[in-house]
Amino acid sequence: MVGAAGISAFPMSARVIQKMGLKEDPENHLLMHAIGANVSGQIASAIVGGLIIGIVGGLV
Repeated sequence: MVGAAGISAFPMSARVIQKMGLKEDPENHLLMHAIGANVSGQIASAIVGGLIIGIVGGLV
């Protein structure tokens, strides 16, 4: 479930994962782990986007 939080729907996907975890076990607290995966996905997307713009900009 935490891997599913890595998508770019920040922070909605992390909240969905938290609710799924609580439904299975009320003692689960996954929100901070899910936010961590979510933020790392955002950072990776920004880095890759910058690299692609740099490559495409260099070709023009």
